[in-house]
Amino acid sequence: MNWSSLLNRTEYNLKQFTLTVVCSVHFKPSHRMEKQETQVADGEKEPKVSIEASHFDDWETFADENIMQQQYDIQAEEAVKAPFEPLSSLAAEYQSGSPILLEKIKVLGEQYAAIRRARGDGNCFFRSFMFSYLEHILDSQDKAEVARIKENVEKCRKTLQSLGYADFTFEDFFSLFLEQLDSVLQGSDTSISPDELILRCRDQSVSDYVVMFFRFVTSGEIRNRSEFFEPFILGLTNSTVEQFCKSSVEPMGEESDHVHITALSDALGVPVRVVYLDRSSCDSGGTSVNHHDFIPATGDLPNAASGNSETVKPFITLLYRPGHYDILYPK
Repeated sequence: MNWSSLLNRTEYNLKQFTLTVVCSVHFKPSHRMEKQETQVADGEKEPKVSIEASHFDDWETFADENIMQQQYDIQAEEAVKAPFEPLSSLAAEYQSGSPILLEKIKVLGEQYAAIRRARGDGNCFFRSFMFSYLEHILDSQDKAEVARIKENVEKCRKTLQSLGYADFTFEDFFSLFLEQLDSVLQGSDTSISPDELILRCRDQSVSDYVVMFFRFVTSGEIRNRSEFFEPFILGLTNSTVEQFCKSSVEPMGEESDHVHITALSDALGVPVRVVYLDRSSCDSGGTSVNHHDFIPATGDLPNAASGNSETVKPFITLLYRPGHYDILYPK
């Protein structure tokens, strides 16, 4: 992939994709994909990079790649310190808040061990989905699942083409996602480690591209099945399917709800569990935490037996708090 060409073509639907001189789009010389600013565990504090002129004899001879390398080294060191947080850190946020939320967090603690936070920039669902899925493939090394989802990605590509999208508007985003997918399979020169996955998903020039891949896939699925999604969209926004996709799906920074999750899950064939942490009380009198499993509407499921959707166990689990998604890790 020609990265100069790729980066010059990001203007389409990337209304919040900004590139800075030092810490956005630089690439480590020894790698095709670079590791920089975090966008996945974006709730984690990112290191501040400060380079004083006095550290170097001649700024004119200090190349961008040197600045990049120092930035990368600092980011790499920070990435391995706190890959995720124990669930107790979530309880600390609500110590002076609603008692029912504290009770629900205790219930969550019976099933879940940790949380990985996502940046609250309107893309948190897609970033959480991205990291959780790639992490699952990295851990499982499930080549059959990779082959399965690649077939679905190709179907999504054809769907967009049939809907009249020009290839240049989405092709780079698709290519980059497939590149990330290949990189988490071990055994090749481009394979990456868990720490490198964190860094890569923190790199805005990678993360935003993958988010846009998901947004195009989601939009294509909604448009392609407009009759199915139209009643839900009308209930949410009182807009047409086309208006909804243009204003609430494809642009960066637009928040996601059940329509987005259903469409992405169906398009890629990936089941997702969303656990809801809210102030709703329980009719039974006890404390419980509601969840909803988004099971793809197709028979092409990664872990179903004999087409029985009841056997499907989502391997992506997200925690939803009003307006925000994070990743949950089961015990």
